[in-house]
Amino acid sequence: MKILVTGGAGFIGSAVVRRAVESHGISVVNVDCLTYAANLANLDDVSGSDLYAFERADIRDAAEMARIFLVHQPDAVMHLAAESHVDRSIDGPGEFISTNIEGTYVLLQAARAYFETLSGARRDGFRFHHVSTDEVYGSLGAVGKFTEETSYKPNSPYSASKAASDMLVRAWGETYRLPIVVSNCSNNYGPFQFPEKLIPVVILNALAERPIPIYGAGTNVRDWLFVDDHADALLTILTAGKLGETYNVGGNNEVSNIDLVRTLCVILDEQRPRSDGKYADLITHVTDRPGHDFRYAIDASKIERELNWGPSVTVEEGLAQTVRWYLDNEAWWRAIQSRGQVGERLGLRDKMIAE
Repeated sequence: MKILVTGGAGFIGSAVVRRAVESHGISVVNVDCLTYAANLANLDDVSGSDLYAFERADIRDAAEMARIFLVHQPDAVMHLAAESHVDRSIDGPGEFISTNIEGTYVLLQAARAYFETLSGARRDGFRFHHVSTDEVYGSLGAVGKFTEETSYKPNSPYSASKAASDMLVRAWGETYRLPIVVSNCSNNYGPFQFPEKLIPVVILNALAERPIPIYGAGTNVRDWLFVDDHADALLTILTAGKLGETYNVGGNNEVSNIDLVRTLCVILDEQRPRSDGKYADLITHVTDRPGHDFRYAIDASKIERELNWGPSVTVEEGLAQTVRWYLDNEAWWRAIQSRGQVGERLGLRDKMIAE
């Protein structure tokens, strides 16, 4: 089997590529234009494998997408390429519209044209797996969970762009009979995460003895999904999911932001104690971002019931593994930090306040 993975040099994409090649012996073509958050170093473990190929290309480039399909003749597509940082979408929504919506359209058209050339078993086996987010559903109150039937109600430019791309994929499935499957996941974390998302920002700010920023009171709740568990779920959906269906993927690990950060601080206290005080002393509350959804929670019973998938680690276990990875891989994140403008506040960056 050969999978074309878009965004394979990113955080989740690289986890999928590594797992596909190393654990499943699947051939992968990684298509990535190498934006700021992409990092080919994430793929050092598989870059020399005969099962791995890399194409530097932008999914918005129709000619390049057509060429890549023609040259590599994939059996399936896993579409992960996207702008994904909510704060960046607040500061610059245009790039999110261009990549996440227009790019998905271009890729769908290329996949459709390629699919129409297939016949027999190759046509029957082909599928287009679109990877999305639970943020398309909007915000929950104190109770309830998102299911695959939850109505879409995106509240940020990022989630709106992903909701639009989800709808495009479904439309291409219905109108053009492109064999599609969609998945929506909760918040990912783990090794190789670019240091602009909450968990790596907390870890690296703590290690640098800098303030650890918490939006508002920190009561916003997220369901946390370890990235290797997500990669396993995505490959399961790709190979065994029912065409035309949506699968929600969650970690069954709901935690408020403030409790998550405090847990990280305790783990850091254990794994690399400060010379003076505790890491929690660095916690600093900052102005909340606009449109900040209060709570996300995923009902993952469908994928558990139909595809026999479930998360393998608790959030405490996953966070301990993640902290250890960042401690052991300083060269990786130092190289990223050397580019500058990494980990700084975006989206109302001029309104930081201390509690």
